[in-house]
Amino acid sequence: MEFIANPGKKVDIEVDGKVFMRHAIKSHFVQAGEPYIDVIEKYVSPLYEPGDILSISEKIIAISQNRIIYKKDLKVGFWAKFLSKFVMKTPAGYSVGNPLKMQVAINLCGLPKVIYAAIRGFLGKLVGKRGVFYEIVGPDVSGLDGFYGEAYACYADMGILNPKDPDKVCDNIKQKLGIDSMIVDANDLGVEILGKCSDISYDDTFLKRIIKDNPAGQSSQQTPLILIREKPIISDEEQ
Repeated sequence: MEFIANPGKKVDIEVDGKVFMRHAIKSHFVQAGEPYIDVIEKYVSPLYEPGDILSISEKIIAISQNRIIYKKDLKVGFWAKFLSKFVMKTPAGYSVGNPLKMQVAINLCGLPKVIYAAIRGFLGKLVGKRGVFYEIVGPDVSGLDGFYGEAYACYADMGILNPKDPDKVCDNIKQKLGIDSMIVDANDLGVEILGKCSDISYDDTFLKRIIKDNPAGQSSQQTPLILIREKPIISDEEQ
């Protein structure tokens, strides 16, 4: 099969002397509650070979699990509006600079913890340390997606939480489809491995390096599935 990369991305990447090919798989727009097993079976099973690793966007697993908070169900209060004003925008977006996301953080963690995290985060910036706020509030807040409609209009009205039990999801995919997979939270600023199949021998640091350039893209590419395959070494005799 021919491996295809998204615009601005490369198929091949070298990690510790090994070359891995990354194939961006385009899918339909996954709906809330749609079984992730069905999606992966449809798009990945025909292409998968033993030894491959499937990288899955955390968003489609979370949507499949109905890990969604709708704008209509949120009441944005004073503190969410106030605290969000002090959050700097990054190339990946505003995050809790969006009052809706800040309100979700307050609902998940409680107002005292969020205020404490905001103060510690401000003090951290004064000494050049970033990310303190998210270290305190935790991954459910740092991984919150949605509440913007730049790529897809429907995302403006909903927030998407991290997937539940990502390791178990990957083991379920292996059990039902025979596919080794990992669930990732990736953007053009960085990559986090949220979960992986227990049969994958590579550690998280190595896996992050394979997709450090975010081959799935960050906009409307609609390629939440990346098939990863180690490139065979061709000997001089075979050339």
